[in-house]
Amino acid sequence: QEDLVESGGGSVSSGGSLRLSCTASGIIRSSDCLGWFRQVPGKERKGIAALDTSDGSTAYSNAVKGRFIISRDGDKKTLYLQMNNLKPEDTAMYYCAAASALGGDWCYALPIGGFGHWGQGTQVTVSS
Repeated sequence: QEDLVESGGGSVSSGGSLRLSCTASGIIRSSDCLGWFRQVPGKERKGIAALDTSDGSTAYSNAVKGRFIISRDGDKKTLYLQMNNLKPEDTAMYYCAAASALGGDWCYALPIGGFGHWGQGTQVTVSS
């Protein structure tokens, strides 16, 4: 179900930064697990960042750890992905997702089938 709205994608040079946003206030506020995924043409969608809303804990894939930060704003209406030191291999379509009854290790695993709410995607292109 595509009922989240992403924004903030675009084109940037290697080493640059972008911040993606994801909104749908009621869903972002009430979900137990929030995540960011990305997909390149011809490949499967992969989870890269997870936020367990019960305690604010986060988890990242090895590909983005130390460079990307997932967060939710104070009024819990918007999910963010701050992307720093971007690399050409980060070029992809980025999706936000939300899930209920998914926490802890299950949330961190970012199982695609566990997320019932998705955005339409926003393109990020990083040039070398």
